[in-house]
Amino acid sequence: MKIFPAIDIKDKKCVRLVKGDFDNQTVYEMSPVEQAGKYKDHGFKNLHIVDLDGALTGETVNLDIIHEIVTKFDLKIEIGGGLRNFESIQKYTDAGVEKVILGSAAIQNKNFLKQACEKFPDKIALGLDAKDGYLSVSGWKENSNQLTLDYLKEVNKYGASRLIYTDINRDGMKQSPNFEETVKVADTSNCPVVISGGVSSIEDIKKAKELNNKNIEGIIVGKAIYDGDIKLDELVKEVNA
Repeated sequence: MKIFPAIDIKDKKCVRLVKGDFDNQTVYEMSPVEQAGKYKDHGFKNLHIVDLDGALTGETVNLDIIHEIVTKFDLKIEIGGGLRNFESIQKYTDAGVEKVILGSAAIQNKNFLKQACEKFPDKIALGLDAKDGYLSVSGWKENSNQLTLDYLKEVNKYGASRLIYTDINRDGMKQSPNFEETVKVADTSNCPVVISGGVSSIEDIKKAKELNNKNIEGIIVGKAIYDGDIKLDELVKEVNA
């Protein structure tokens, strides 16, 4: 089970949002580069980054920070946030990231997802963010009126190399992930699935492992690290356990 510690970047700082709400955010002292270094020092190999400035603007606002993290620490990075064209994907792949996450743009335009998977083989991760079973778009502000599993069945053969499933109601709430829905997604998906949203304790990591679902590749841990509910020393043990 891969563990993806999370870094959300806003105004060059590490922040965490509650349910994706920009008006409900916590700003942390450590810079994104320092935080990435801390993860590297503890022995983590994977990193989940969201460029919240990018999500708001549709531009690769923090490309320099991402490039610095990749260059300094040799971490396998998946990056998301406002990726809406091939040019942005190219910039990130040129910077050395492992996966580029397409969310709203892929949901609103399935053809964009298909072409991106063809143009950037093994580089595209699909981010599905759901609320009450329906996919949300535009920084989680809009309901797409598409059921998660229906959409997934339509795009399953396009060639995404990873799927990140987030239950928005759980994100930043530290109430444990929605394992039940994640398993449904994993059973449907043609590509490996990463659990996201709501990790609150080391027990959630253990429970994810106990699902014993071969198509669940990993889990993202964010706010629980920053708030001290999960210690990095015990978390990294789960990577190797």
